[in-house]
Amino acid sequence: MPPSFFIIIFLSLVVLFAAFFMVKQQTAAIIERFGKFQIIRHSGLQIKIPLIDRVAGRLSLKIQQLDVIVETKTLDDVFVRLKVSVQYKVIRDKVYDAFYKLDYPHDQITSYVFDVVRAEVPKMKLDDVFVKKDDIALAVKAELNDAMSDYGFDIIKTLVTDIDPDAQVKAAMNRINASEREKIAAQFEGDAQRILIVEKAKAEAESKRLQGQGIADQRREIARGLEESVEVLNKVGINSQEASALIVVTQHYDTLQSIGEETNSNLILLPNSPQAGSNMLNDMVASFTASNQIGEAMKQQSKKKKE
Repeated sequence: MPPSFFIIIFLSLVVLFAAFFMVKQQTAAIIERFGKFQIIRHSGLQIKIPLIDRVAGRLSLKIQQLDVIVETKTLDDVFVRLKVSVQYKVIRDKVYDAFYKLDYPHDQITSYVFDVVRAEVPKMKLDDVFVKKDDIALAVKAELNDAMSDYGFDIIKTLVTDIDPDAQVKAAMNRINASEREKIAAQFEGDAQRILIVEKAKAEAESKRLQGQGIADQRREIARGLEESVEVLNKVGINSQEASALIVVTQHYDTLQSIGEETNSNLILLPNSPQAGSNMLNDMVASFTASNQIGEAMKQQSKKKKE
């Protein structure tokens, strides 16, 4: 066989294999014939006319994500950087528009994101940007849907994934938060100390009340004992004055005896001479007698005045 025969067979096989091509899942292939759009082929084994048709391009039908970083200024004159993530996909029925109407869809989406963010954020204060980031994302999504649907793109979702103020602003915000927390901590500590002081005062007041009640009960019992002692002495012919004096003298010597029993006592009782008890007894009897005389004289004067 001549060599030209093998060349013809080889070229025929090349042309035959060139007629077949494969399209992956979730992908669309755009076929052109002599530079003019012919048809869109989807996943599977496809065929085209060799040397006449060509695969002009392929578009993924999967959901894609574009991250756009926008720097803008808030209402309170704080510069902030926002990271907006746009999730989008090519509409299956609008592959033609997506391929032929836009050369750079990423640049188109980025321009709309910049436009919306720089229109919305300057209306808000920095704190509101953090609180209303979902509102910003919804505004971006609405604007992109209106604009990109004509080009064959469907905006699935937009997210404001990061808000980054200037470093000095973040440091100031941290200082404000720290100061606020220290203020709250100081208030709690003050409240705790005040509660402790109040409770301590209540405890001391209760202690004093109980102490006073104990002293009153003690004195009451002492008075009751003295009264019983006077009654016993009255029964043996000793009058009340003498009985009172005797009880006082007896308590005086009992006190001296208890002091003498204590080896380390520094208490000094004055007077403490041997005749002190006798003098005390005489003084008490004389004072009782004088007081009785004064009382009788006052009674007589009051009777004369009445008469």
